[in-house]
Amino acid sequence: MDEQTARNFILDQGMALQERRNPNALLVLLQQGKSPVPGQMTSVLLALKILYQSLQGQSQIDRPLAYALHRLARDSRYHFEEGRRNRVAWSPLLISDLERLDQLVSSILSGVWQG
Repeated sequence: MDEQTARNFILDQGMALQERRNPNALLVLLQQGKSPVPGQMTSVLLALKILYQSLQGQSQIDRPLAYALHRLARDSRYHFEEGRRNRVAWSPLLISDLERLDQLVSSILSGVWQG
């Protein structure tokens, strides 16, 4: 995955609730109480790592990307907890994947590796 593909993928996953163009985006699935499709979290985490590496040393990132990152970190956890309250049977690995997602987003926004 190259930098542009990673950026587009994160924008798609993070903005799907507003734009309603991808019914299989991570946030859409979590909001519906569904687990990510196989390989989806791996792709999200890989894209975030690529973005971290490509943004290393830059003092600014563009607003749409920052917003998508923010939504991914905040809303994924919110929908996970909402699902838990509604007795959704999440995969035991999902919580650790969401923690890694949060760490990677923090790393990108701070410019300091936290993984």
